[in-house]
Amino acid sequence: MFSFFKKKFGATPAQEPVLVPVPPASSAAPDLVAPAAAPQSTQPVVAEAAPRKSWLEKLKQGLRKTGSSIAQVFTGTQIDDALYEELEAALLMADAGVKATEFLLEDLKRRVKEAKATEPSAVRGLLIESLTELLKPLEKALSVGEHQPTVVMVVGVNGAGKTTSIGKLTRHLADAEQKVLLAAADTFRAAAREQLSVWADRTRVEIVSQEGGDPSAVTFDAVVAGRARGCDVVIADTAGRLPTQLHLMEELKKIRRVIGKAQAEAPHEVLLVVDGNTGQNALTQVKAFDDALGLTGLIVTKLDGTAKGGVLAAIARERPIPVYFIGVGEKLEDLQTFSAREFAQALLE
Repeated sequence: MFSFFKKKFGATPAQEPVLVPVPPASSAAPDLVAPAAAPQSTQPVVAEAAPRKSWLEKLKQGLRKTGSSIAQVFTGTQIDDALYEELEAALLMADAGVKATEFLLEDLKRRVKEAKATEPSAVRGLLIESLTELLKPLEKALSVGEHQPTVVMVVGVNGAGKTTSIGKLTRHLADAEQKVLLAAADTFRAAAREQLSVWADRTRVEIVSQEGGDPSAVTFDAVVAGRARGCDVVIADTAGRLPTQLHLMEELKKIRRVIGKAQAEAPHEVLLVVDGNTGQNALTQVKAFDDALGLTGLIVTKLDGTAKGGVLAAIARERPIPVYFIGVGEKLEDLQTFSAREFAQALLE
């Protein structure tokens, strides 16, 4: 069973980070977060989750629409210009983007030459290696506990699964014995407050909410309350925004500044939730929100059933912001950490 969180004990309670590790499977990258200085002991905290193998099978199913179109390229009998042209078209159709597609084709040709491959089926294995290398910079573990509390600001457009992702993350943190406080700063959408309140009840965590209140004020109050109550993590759910709505993006910048007034150096994490089904539009959102807020990580949702799973390659090539989690369904265990090799294998095998 996969340990979603790992708790490492340092010298003081305020220095006890909870790490969301890269999966420790043989096909995945090692833990990319350095342990706390001079740790006295290490004790895993296992959250309730489906076996990693079961989740990987679900990921493979979710990416089948994307992967099948690419896999057809390797059904021929020879490696020639036609194969590379078909692969280029398939990658572009999967929303890998021009830059990532060019990188993958050039790198693949080099690998084919070095391996002296003669069968198209062998090329697919080499493409897995190439895609893994491209996606590797996106692997990073989310660490909380270095600050008291760790303040996480979550942004994203409406419909991306932002509030649901916050609920799942909160559940995992609560299961790891972290004291979490939620800030319902999406004050413009009543359903968002209600949805977050439901998650707060399910996970038995506290929530700061004001009907019709100013988002910045709600977030400020939540951070101050989190510090006073000795919380480990404060998560702010902000209102959904389109990057083209400049006045609303300015409001997100204001929320970020106000959080900094409530606690120095906060927010410590600014996470963008993007819908994997939106393809190149997801990359556009990443660039826009990163330019405005300085993103520290991504949560990519709804990868189940998409034909545009190649967008992660585009993100890796053009704006390599860490992907902390990917989601393939509505259940709690459907939100898991990202591994470049697992993703590449699920997509192409």
